Amino acid sequence: MTAAGKFQATHDVSTADPRAWRVLWSSTFAFTICFAIWMMFAILGIPLKTQLGLSDTEFGLIAATPVLSGSLARVPLGICTDRFGGRIVFFLTMLATVIPVWMLTYATQFWQFIALGLLVGLAGASFSVGTPYVARWFPKDRQGLAMGIFGAGNAGSALTKFVAPILIVTAGTWMIVPKVYAIAMLVTAILFWMTSASNPAHRVANPPSFASQLAVMKDRRAWRYSQYCSVVFGGYVGLALWLPHYYVNHYGFHIEQAALLAACFSLPGGVLRAIGGWLSDRFGAQKTTWIVMWTVLTCFFFLSYPDSGFIVQSTRGPLAFHIALSPTVFTILMFTVGIAMAIGKASVFKFVADEYTGNIGAVSGVVGLAGGLAGFALPILFGVLADLTGVSSTCFMLLFGATAVSLIWMHFSFRPHGAEVPPRASLQSRS
Repeated sequence: MTAAGKFQATHDVSTADPRAWRVLWSSTFAFTICFAIWMMFAILGIPLKTQLGLSDTEFGLIAATPVLSGSLARVPLGICTDRFGGRIVFFLTMLATVIPVWMLTYATQFWQFIALGLLVGLAGASFSVGTPYVARWFPKDRQGLAMGIFGAGNAGSALTKFVAPILIVTAGTWMIVPKVYAIAMLVTAILFWMTSASNPAHRVANPPSFASQLAVMKDRRAWRYSQYCSVVFGGYVGLALWLPHYYVNHYGFHIEQAALLAACFSLPGGVLRAIGGWLSDRFGAQKTTWIVMWTVLTCFFFLSYPDSGFIVQSTRGPLAFHIALSPTVFTILMFTVGIAMAIGKASVFKFVADEYTGNIGAVSGVVGLAGGLAGFALPILFGVLADLTGVSSTCFMLLFGATAVSLIWMHFSFRPHGAEVPPRASLQSRS
């Protein structure tokens, strides 16, 4: 029997396994807590910006540092998941972050937050562990839904925006947040181990070497999916980190109000991911992603327009005009972007599940790495652009350009009826 046949047989068996849904829900809960901790600097960065006297660029760096390490760790952890199983890798990853999160309480200097942020970032790498772990419990025609439900753990970003400001206001200091989060991570790791399960048959038989698995980066399909992921996931992470700061600086809201409004983007961007998985199963990953990209591009077009004032000389004298997005319109547009990105995150990884079988962990790790690196780079670039131009909406101009690149690439990568034109080498490798 071929490796693909063995993998499909495993899926057929797992369909009747009552543990499949228990694994899915326990993994989703664990990933939600991991993502909440991964995004904690979106809120902590606001008081730290004042305490440390940071520029917008420095704020972007301190907020995005956990995303860097979490992204870089995705590939090796995805490969480890293929080799050793998702349950043990997921559990150990969560345990590894408990002490660094707690130690944030004692940090006082910029470099200390950067160093600890790199260790805290391992929480975000749990995505490349949970994705293949969950997917292998379900048949191929339900993988999109399963991975979409798991990916709904991105709502942890909204959870942080609800919980962290309340903790800060109640305790009167940001230092309470790392303590509560460290305890939450420890409890979550224990609960996950107690409620999850392992299936040795899900491990890849005779797994290839680390180097050969990393060779997937030579596959142009992986790079294309990485570009899509950099928009729908990297853009989501970057905006989730930047929006509370944007609401405070651009609209003058307090941290609690800013976090609540930013959650209007983060919450649908996480919870509705399961719908994206269902749509991808029903209509296909290509069609779903295409609609997502156009929706996001349209919203970014309006969000990119800076606050402007100009005077028109009329026959009745000068007429002054002022064009700006009100907080209400801005939030509605961001809510729409959040929904579209939620669907897109699921559809992109449906591409991966459709194209690859035995090395889903390695491929999803590479694609997730690209999305995570974009999520790391974007807040820093947002800060640089804001510092250089003084125009707040430059962040959306950047995202508009990145989305346009994805649409152009997708247009030339697929036939009109939606079937991809695969490279000759890829066809031969599947023979």
